[in-house]
Amino acid sequence: MKYFRIHTAENAYLTGQPRGIFTTVGKLVDAKTLSEDETKEYWKNREYFEEVLPVPPFYENGNPDGAITWFKENEKGKEIYSQMSFYREMASKYGVELFRSECTEIPGEVIYEDDFQIAVKNVRTDIKVTTKKERFV
Repeated sequence: MKYFRIHTAENAYLTGQPRGIFTTVGKLVDAKTLSEDETKEYWKNREYFEEVLPVPPFYENGNPDGAITWFKENEKGKEIYSQMSFYREMASKYGVELFRSECTEIPGEVIYEDDFQIAVKNVRTDIKVTTKKERFV
């Protein structure tokens, strides 16, 4: 199976890995970069994704293992990503460059899995990960 994640070039302090798309746009909200209407749309989208995309339980404890999530490149993973247009649009509008990393091997020690994604800690450095700038159509 293939796995992919959408992220910035900037590493998150907690994980030491590139910051994912959800956190990236959340940081734009925290910085009050988005307009009032965009912020309302952010909260609407966040509520939706928290309902349909399981939130790994380790986040409740502040992610003590510094885990990162990767989407599964299956029907559910691709579909949920296709629904994330608001996040992609906000990143693009506010000049945040996004990248897509892909691999065909499990990219670390799996500590969580559902139909859409896996979460790993102890990210492997011995596998091939292809990273490209994410292009929006």
